[in-house]
Amino acid sequence: MGHLAEIAPDAGARIGGLIDAERRRGRGAVSKRSGRFEKETREEIDDGWGGLGTLDALKTNIHVEKPRSIITKNDSPDISFDRSINPYRGCEHGCVYCFARPTHAYMGLSPGLDFETEIFVKDGAAQILERELSAPNYVPKMIAIGSNTDPYQPAERRHRVMRSILEVLARAKHPVGIVTKSALVLRDLDLLAPMAEQGLVKVALSVTTLDPRLARIMEPRAATPERRLDAIEKLAAAGVPVAVMTAPIIPAVNDEEIETILTRAHAAGAREAGYIMLRLPLELRDIFSEWLVANFPDKARRALSLVRSTRGGKIYDAAFGKRMTGDGPYAWMIGRRFEVAAKRLGFSQTRLRTDLFEPPRRSPQQLALF
Repeated sequence: MGHLAEIAPDAGARIGGLIDAERRRGRGAVSKRSGRFEKETREEIDDGWGGLGTLDALKTNIHVEKPRSIITKNDSPDISFDRSINPYRGCEHGCVYCFARPTHAYMGLSPGLDFETEIFVKDGAAQILERELSAPNYVPKMIAIGSNTDPYQPAERRHRVMRSILEVLARAKHPVGIVTKSALVLRDLDLLAPMAEQGLVKVALSVTTLDPRLARIMEPRAATPERRLDAIEKLAAAGVPVAVMTAPIIPAVNDEEIETILTRAHAAGAREAGYIMLRLPLELRDIFSEWLVANFPDKARRALSLVRSTRGGKIYDAAFGKRMTGDGPYAWMIGRRFEVAAKRLGFSQTRLRTDLFEPPRRSPQQLALF
């Protein structure tokens, strides 16, 4: 496989032994690669009896998680927020490029197909958030939701964790920035529109491609590109500041669409824009490369070569300041294309207010007798 062998030594050989296409219909990853903490590697192998074709299709399993805290803090110098909330672990959208996939290894599960079929719901998230916002030393700053997994993924229709979190933030007049690929965000316009009037919210729709066939392969259970553009239009019409994220930019796969996506999103009402170069940390390196070989064998060598060119010859570089945009001539070219298009269209930035914050009232505590 040439250069491909440097990325995933067995990627080419595995294509014949991947989980049967019918079983993983509607899923993004093509295998259940073991996580980095597992002592054993597990693979499904067809032994010649044709058994794989008779197995049931992969189903989504929901697990209830009871977290002790809900706001995650970070001190990363290259992102615009220092706190975030993730209502769910895993994401049924199945985006093959998702840099959050390796987090499923902490649960003893595969960052591949398990990430999109074993979903953890954070029960009681709203109550925990109220407690954390009411802490005497809490200082309000924008909370990012959707920076890891999508808060409006299919599980949200039933479990409504994001809805309950948004209700707490609305009552507390707390600023929030949301990133999603789902038109389900429109369900919450009754909360988002009043918050927008107070300068408390902005929503970013991630649009990776305008080609529905490519979107189906890359992110099989996310909303179609047209539904996302429609969501941008409806949010903007309701007065909600909207951004478009052309993320990630995948060399030789969707990089030619940058200007077109920005133009369509701006016409729909988006007034802020951002991009992220493809990131392939940890297990995602092999998950993505085997997907690339399975779906775009004629582009795999060139795509992975360009990825390495943005990471100093490696498949990934986690250095602050470079991990989002990459480095080198190709990364520079992508950055300039994005900047020129964004400037031509008139994209700008929206700042949210923090001065309206009203801490939730803490429930009275019974005094201890002893």
